[in-house]
Amino acid sequence: MKTHKVAIIGTGPAGLTAALYSARADLEPIVFEGHEPGGQLTLTTDVENFPGFPEGVMGPDLINNIKKQAARFGAEYIQKHVTKVDTSSRPFKFYCGDEEFQSETLILSTGASARFLGLDNEKELTGKGVSTCATCDGFFYRGKVVHVVGGGDTAMEDATFIAKFASKVYVCVRRDELRASKPMQKRAMDTENIEFLWNTEVKEILFNDSGVTGINVLNNKTNETTERETDGLFYAIGHTPNTSFLDNQIDCDDHGFIKTTNGGETNVPGVFACGDVQDPIFRQAISAAGSGCQASMLAERFLHS
Repeated sequence: MKTHKVAIIGTGPAGLTAALYSARADLEPIVFEGHEPGGQLTLTTDVENFPGFPEGVMGPDLINNIKKQAARFGAEYIQKHVTKVDTSSRPFKFYCGDEEFQSETLILSTGASARFLGLDNEKELTGKGVSTCATCDGFFYRGKVVHVVGGGDTAMEDATFIAKFASKVYVCVRRDELRASKPMQKRAMDTENIEFLWNTEVKEILFNDSGVTGINVLNNKTNETTERETDGLFYAIGHTPNTSFLDNQIDCDDHGFIKTTNGGETNVPGVFACGDVQDPIFRQAISAAGSGCQASMLAERFLHS
């Protein structure tokens, strides 16, 4: 069985940048694409905050370009999903079902999946009025009406950010109080064009060929259902890092995000992490790409040492 120098699990901007740098260093990386090749960017239409694209770029196009760039230097892509890893000894072993692979170093870039409400058509409408990234998409709602779902710090931060552009932001909160920290609550409540809808749950998304047109919401105290017009629906109910397949071999925080030091090192020497799987704060394409560069350079140094 061939032992690879570098194996990369995940193909978002972090994993693909790691592949590019590893390939440029003649490390011949193998890259496992998984169930969601390209990550969350493939669900995004216009990306206008990635450097180098003055007119913006489509999310899938950006991913494909990085992928082609890494392939040009020798990155090998494997269209399989890694289901299990064994980091107890080197070379590391990992499996796609019953098929075993080995590598001297391992870069984890499996990302974090945004939580959805489980409503009909919500994923199909992502990029057409449904969004999980206020920083990415808030700009497109200048002068429009937007609803944000959530009651924690992320929801307050997203609502405050979107309020810079939207004419009105409604925050749908399931309870009659917020989970967010007091400073974040005050910041949102002091923003003139933000209004809170308490005890409110989104039950249905209304749409036409152009995208989202409204929502049906339930007041869970009165059981009253109301139809509300909206131009956009932002989910701010958290992200779930894709780390369950690691089976507790890599140290993670209480929310499942991989703990890293020195730019991408994990608790296991030779195993590195990059992108949203170890970043619960920024979750941007550019920060993910930067961390992919760091993880690759750390892996290269590890192999030389």
